[in-house]
Amino acid sequence: MLHTVNKSSSEKSTLVSCLRLAADDADILLIEDAVYAAMTGTQTESIIQSALARYQIYVLEPDLECRGLDKSRLISGVKAVGYDGFVELSVKNSAVHSWL
Repeated sequence: MLHTVNKSSSEKSTLVSCLRLAADDADILLIEDAVYAAMTGTQTESIIQSALARYQIYVLEPDLECRGLDKSRLISGVKAVGYDGFVELSVKNSAVHSWL
């Protein structure tokens, strides 16, 4: 299953809920303000690093760019994808769950 998370972890607890409830080997795509969670030096860095042992974690690159974030600051193991990558993840997975 593909899980999309769009809220900043400082705004809502959707990311933590997603990571707690998603099945192992799920794909997780951080979009909109959730992309901040994938950056080094943030309060969520250790949470994301731990989650990478169970999940493939992606960020939507256009959302990084819109927020002036450099993908070189992504936590090691997090992958940036474009809209085409979002489509590929959606097709690869049998279902998409959006965490709003």
